[in-house]
Amino acid sequence: MKPKKIIENVYWVGAIDWDRRLFDQLIPLPQGTSYNSYLIQGSERTVLIDTVDPTMTDLLLSYLKQLNVTSIDYVVTNHAEQDHSGSLPNVLAMYPNARVICTTKCKPMLTDLLLIPEERIRAVEDGETLSLGNKTLQFIYTPWVHWPETMVTYLKEDGILFSCDFFGSHIASSELFVGDKGEVYPAAKRYFAEIMMPFRAPIQKNLSKIKDLGIAMIAPSHGQVYGEPDFILEAYRDWVYGEPKNLVVLPYVSMHGSTKRMVEHFVGALMDRDVRVQQFDLVGADIGELGSALVDASTVVLGTPTVLVGAHPLALYAAHLVNALRPKAKYVSVIGSHGWASKATEQVSGILSNLNAEMLDPVVIKGLPKESDFAALDHLADQIADKHRELK
Repeated sequence: MKPKKIIENVYWVGAIDWDRRLFDQLIPLPQGTSYNSYLIQGSERTVLIDTVDPTMTDLLLSYLKQLNVTSIDYVVTNHAEQDHSGSLPNVLAMYPNARVICTTKCKPMLTDLLLIPEERIRAVEDGETLSLGNKTLQFIYTPWVHWPETMVTYLKEDGILFSCDFFGSHIASSELFVGDKGEVYPAAKRYFAEIMMPFRAPIQKNLSKIKDLGIAMIAPSHGQVYGEPDFILEAYRDWVYGEPKNLVVLPYVSMHGSTKRMVEHFVGALMDRDVRVQQFDLVGADIGELGSALVDASTVVLGTPTVLVGAHPLALYAAHLVNALRPKAKYVSVIGSHGWASKATEQVSGILSNLNAEMLDPVVIKGLPKESDFAALDHLADQIADKHRELK
């Protein structure tokens, strides 16, 4: 396989990880992923933008050899996480005169995580530029997208934003540029949910920082290059600034069928009231799909049986996940059953401390649901429909 030319003297030299199915031992990767590294050859200096996951170092180095790169002046590290910086020690060994460029907060991370010698690192300030001769790089701090040390790099003359995790997507593709937007949109949304959604406030500030750059192309470090960047910029504006939608997300688990009966009735009641709903059986649910649904949800209802007076462990995991991802949801509730007593509602309420959401009337019952219990579920559906009435 050969390096891919983006424009004259700018190349993709990354790696496609077709078969990886789990990221950070946590995030499912149903479509694989990529680790994008970019080479810029200026008239006076050559720069590598990010590296690749250490499992694919040999591929990156082979691309550099194919391009006859005998010298690299700088390796820009937009983000210290190892899937982007992990090959840095090997690149620096191959190019002993190269220096690393990163933010001031990134420098100690690289010395801690990868044992890069401090003397080989040049920390740049926010907005600082670097001339490559006929090309100019500008470094823009974008903290908490999604670590505190992150930045993006802007190639001024060509309008290319090398955005690292910002605007990324976990998708392996043989095509360098986004072609089918319908395929990329859900992958990018899922990526946003899993990685970026907890940092909506910092992302708002960082979107403002780049809005006047004149971006002709976005080259992230995961997924394909956006030759039409308005597509992903508009999506981010919706995900970050937009109001939640007329959607209930309902993760649930049922042990002996009682909670499942409640879920089935409740979902039907919501549908009868023109409320969109997505339910997820937590026994086999893809947490990436759950996270993606949370991007738009106005209401999250957790369905759980009772285990030793508390919520089922899978329901607790889901509650912790929702709390960590910090969706825009305005309302939450709990439905489920117990044998003799339950503190599931109190548990879930305590976990969801990061959400600025109103707790609607929970429906936690004893044993199998009776007519009065179904009526209570109908009442909860009425509440939600009233709350959602003005939503799209």
